[in-house]
Amino acid sequence: MAIEIERREHTAADLRRLACRAASPAQARRMLVIALVMEGVDRTTAAKSGGMDRQTLRDWVHRYNAEGIAGLVDRPRPGRRPRLSPAQVAELAAIVETGPDIAVDGVVRWRCVDLKGVAADRFDVALSERQVGRILNRQGYRRLKPRPPGAERPVTFEMREARTLREPIHHGDQIEEAPTHRQVGGVGTPDPTRTI
Repeated sequence: MAIEIERREHTAADLRRLACRAASPAQARRMLVIALVMEGVDRTTAAKSGGMDRQTLRDWVHRYNAEGIAGLVDRPRPGRRPRLSPAQVAELAAIVETGPDIAVDGVVRWRCVDLKGVAADRFDVALSERQVGRILNRQGYRRLKPRPPGAERPVTFEMREARTLREPIHHGDQIEEAPTHRQVGGVGTPDPTRTI
């Protein structure tokens, strides 16, 4: 026997309008299916039009009767239990803050691979380097990236101007003297530091 839709605060047309404004596509689809049932469409056809089977539609009707439109939203799932407790995460953050002791830890600065070993020793938990990085990232720590080899300091406009004014220009065997004026916007301006 089909479960009767007991809530009557919304008509089928109201549910269709609300489905257009729903933030969740799944919630909108469920509202449309319930609107079809309210209009008298048989449950099997209504369920198929919403991409579900009849039993699933029955479960959503139960939720709609109990909670209304808010019951048609997916509930948050608990997910996997974290490997480190909040107290252990706080202790790991304190370890990072104090820094390593060269004599004890054998490193100058902490890396994820080093903290992976610390977590295994202190908390008896096997973590990957990526998991350690994610835990630290959630605590507000960011990875320090050294400047890649070969990357030079960016040349500023002033540095480029100073270099072009004092360096001679080389053309094969001939050396041309440095220019006596700057080209600014296509107009030559005499160099005030040079005496004629």
